Amino acid sequence: MPVRVTFDAVLAKQGRTARDLAAEVGLSETQMSLFRSGKVKGIRFSTLARLCAALGCRPADLLDYEADPADLNGPDEND
Repeated sequence: MPVRVTFDAVLAKQGRTARDLAAEVGLSETQMSLFRSGKVKGIRFSTLARLCAALGCRPADLLDYEADPADLNGPDEND
């Protein structure tokens, strides 16, 4: 998948734990783990906003994108 979660780098840079951040923004540790591993299919903008507010960062600090020509295909062309 061309969208990668770079969340752990922000946590490490700030010396914070995912467990403490999850409690601060109101996520379960399971939800936080799934996001960190990139195993979620989506994230609500409100959740992303809470994470960014707590970390003092921007969404681009938590996610990265590598261009893939297949991203321009229709949904049934990728499956």
